[in-house]
Amino acid sequence: MKESWKKVGLFLGLIVFVIIAAACSKDDSASKEVEVATKGAMESYTAGDTFKATEPFDLSILFMDQPTYPYKKDWLLWDKIKEITNVTLKPTIVPLSDYTQKRSLLISSGEAPIVIPKTYPGEEAAFVASGAALPVSDYIDKMPHFKEKIEKWDMGPELDTLRQNDGKFYVLPGLHEEVWPDYTLIVRTDIFEENNIAIPTTWDELYTAMKKLKEIYPDSIPFSDRFTFNSTLNIAATSFGTKAGWGFGNGLSYDQDADKFVYAATTNNYKEMLTYFHKLVEEGLLDEESFTQSDDQAVQKFVTGKSFIINGNSQTINLHRVDMDKTLGKGKYSISKITVPGGPAGQLMSGSRLENGVMITSKIKESENFEAILQFIDWLYYSDEGQEFTKWGVEGTTFTKEDGVRKLMDDINYNGLNPKGTKDLRVDYGFSGGVFSYGGTTDLLHSMMSEEEIKFQNDMKAVKTPIPTDPLIPYSIEDREKATLQSTPLKDYTNQNTLKFILGTRDLSEFDAFVKELQSQGLKQYVDTANKTYQEYKKNNK
Repeated sequence: MKESWKKVGLFLGLIVFVIIAAACSKDDSASKEVEVATKGAMESYTAGDTFKATEPFDLSILFMDQPTYPYKKDWLLWDKIKEITNVTLKPTIVPLSDYTQKRSLLISSGEAPIVIPKTYPGEEAAFVASGAALPVSDYIDKMPHFKEKIEKWDMGPELDTLRQNDGKFYVLPGLHEEVWPDYTLIVRTDIFEENNIAIPTTWDELYTAMKKLKEIYPDSIPFSDRFTFNSTLNIAATSFGTKAGWGFGNGLSYDQDADKFVYAATTNNYKEMLTYFHKLVEEGLLDEESFTQSDDQAVQKFVTGKSFIINGNSQTINLHRVDMDKTLGKGKYSISKITVPGGPAGQLMSGSRLENGVMITSKIKESENFEAILQFIDWLYYSDEGQEFTKWGVEGTTFTKEDGVRKLMDDINYNGLNPKGTKDLRVDYGFSGGVFSYGGTTDLLHSMMSEEEIKFQNDMKAVKTPIPTDPLIPYSIEDREKATLQSTPLKDYTNQNTLKFILGTRDLSEFDAFVKELQSQGLKQYVDTANKTYQEYKKNNK
């Protein structure tokens, strides 16, 4: 009889727990009401504190292995994390090339580690329905550094774009104090200066400049691009008032005047962008192989002087210089990143202050160190101290700091900052790697940039107007699955015809026919569902 009453008591207790849990608001402010296991957690942990577990514990983490700085178990990074925090990380090593697929397999099989870094906003949605991803918005009161940055940098509206249909978000994004542009056009500034050609500030000026280059160097290819042209389409699309390339995403673009979403590839702005790039190809100014050639082929054309313009970022420009010192001779050329050209829509800049971040699997609920793990993630990824540590390493060992200015030790190099260094901050020590080092203050971001790159950042900030982030479309589980199934063939068909229109294998007079073809593939239902979801969420969350 006693055993029966024990069972009844347990059952009633469970009912009470469920009722209490159900009574909790969906708002993030309710996170302090959520009970979690506290072994190893600091009793008093606030913004500005260094986390150190009161009892040591191991923590499983998925680790993306980069071929340029492959994993080493004896990195100083691992030892220092353990020394500072009392946490021993147990990485599951996954190659970069297999990361997305392996992550899905591990999660679906229940074998995933607790911490899943390198998760871009939106990628977590696939794991919400199954309950595999932790609704981290329920717990942000236990992560004071994350919460402080959200409030201090007024990132609430951006964080809202991550919320699912239940009002919660399931990924902790990397947080930047300001929008950080990187990709743009890299040009042979020596060739431009030698021929008195002004550095272009708009796409029309770029066209004029390339026309002159073609006249002066008739056997040249003024612009031969890499990344199968996806980066250039991405940066150009913003100034044409649309989305394309890497930035095309689900294809939906928010029309602020109409307060609704449209499919970007069906708009006149998209057609105008296609018309511009088709003109470049037609007149021999843009290498048509830009859409199919490998990155190496594009780079070889640029570093050997066969082309004068290529897309790139702060890292690729340094790599080009290394190659060009060999192919053209040191001091016999000059290259530079230029501000992204403006277009018909103006001098606009897209970008988000949210970056890839951390997804936490629901397996954390089984851990006696639940709260301590949240505190650890909060310190390592979101505190100023933790972010400086993962980026620069250990003061006195890998860098020095005087009057706020950080400097690598004489024998250490990183991305060309100290080319005389014989050791590499990432390869030999494990710091500044993509698994841990992202986000932070503008000061920290600039601390590892060359003067040239800081100038580019400041120039972009001075002349560009950031475009607002699109509103949230928090699909239900069923609608999200349908939208994903619909968007894939629509995007594939759009990509195919974008290439055809630019190359001229399909005449731009058939653009309206292309739009009708998209409609016949379910476009209207796709867009209507998105707008219905958006409007209902907007109405219910006023």
